[in-house]
Amino acid sequence: MGLLTVTRDQVLRRRVRVQQLDRPLDPARAVTDAAVLDLGVQDTGPDGALWALAVRGVPVRARAWPEDDLALVWSLRAAPHAYRRDRLRDVQAALRPWSDADAASRVYDAAKPLREAGIRPVDGLAHAARTMRAVVTEPMAKGALSTRMTQELPEPYVRWCRACRATHMWEMTFRLAALHGGLELVPGTSPPVVRRIPGWPAARVGSVERGRSTRPDALDPVRLLLHLLGPLDAKQVATFLDAPVADVRAHWPADAVEVDVDGAARGLLEADVDDLTGPADDAPVVRLLGPYDLFLQSRDRETLVPDAAHRRALWPVLGRPGAVLVDGDVVGTWRPRTRGRRLGLELDPWVPWSRDVERAVDVEHERLAQFRGLERA
Repeated sequence: MGLLTVTRDQVLRRRVRVQQLDRPLDPARAVTDAAVLDLGVQDTGPDGALWALAVRGVPVRARAWPEDDLALVWSLRAAPHAYRRDRLRDVQAALRPWSDADAASRVYDAAKPLREAGIRPVDGLAHAARTMRAVVTEPMAKGALSTRMTQELPEPYVRWCRACRATHMWEMTFRLAALHGGLELVPGTSPPVVRRIPGWPAARVGSVERGRSTRPDALDPVRLLLHLLGPLDAKQVATFLDAPVADVRAHWPADAVEVDVDGAARGLLEADVDDLTGPADDAPVVRLLGPYDLFLQSRDRETLVPDAAHRRALWPVLGRPGAVLVDGDVVGTWRPRTRGRRLGLELDPWVPWSRDVERAVDVEHERLAQFRGLERA
């Protein structure tokens, strides 16, 4: 019996539903009520994590970070991500490296000098985390913290940076050590300010070695990726996590099944297979996604955007635009253009838009303006 064959349209529509992009705004909804917070919501760009929550129907506004409910930490790929504050310990446990090879993969070039000094990358990450915790006794700007860490750590942990013309820590180790040291970012600060997470247990500081959790609600990054962005193969998951493919395969969920997408075998949780054939919405689901929205972070870019020229436009080396999403299809890009108190949009349609789509984009334009506290141009 062959693999279940699913279409690109089914894959993308399912992602819209499971990521809750089809939800209308509900002022009574809790700010933590978003499935994507389990994996983390990347906070990059002018609108960042809060806009990603807003387009999923969560009542949040720009520059009004709900710090009692959400926390910001450097996590996946060392990028800042938002999580539910009451689950930060679970997030830290889920982000511990699976192996020395995994730790080396995450810290990139920093692994080589550590190994040459006889230090396992896992141990190096743990030592950096403990040192950072000891240094951050009060909120510190990233530059000041970097200077202190350079003074505290020996040569395998630091390097000469030609761009900065200074000696400082390897960047990936610096960022990834923070959460393992029980440290978070102060939202809305640039340069970022680092502070201690309230109530972080001393026993967790520098606790990087991973154990297998038996808790049914434990966060599992591979399961979360297959659920929120599946179907994916092991290489695509590994690329997203900055992890070795071998470690991802070793932790592949036992209840994952293979399906055929565009002639390629990819994995999906068995419980999610029925979601592939969900009903289509009566009205098109139209959203203005931020450049780093989770929907755009899947590593099967050829499935998400089949046209090569459009992929180059959506994911340039520098200065990513946002995406205009219609029922799971990216049909163009957008960039904000602000003059005074008025917010305009520079739109680049890739295909002709129907009148319904144009009207829906106008509605989303108004939503973005209100989110930023501006008027729509």
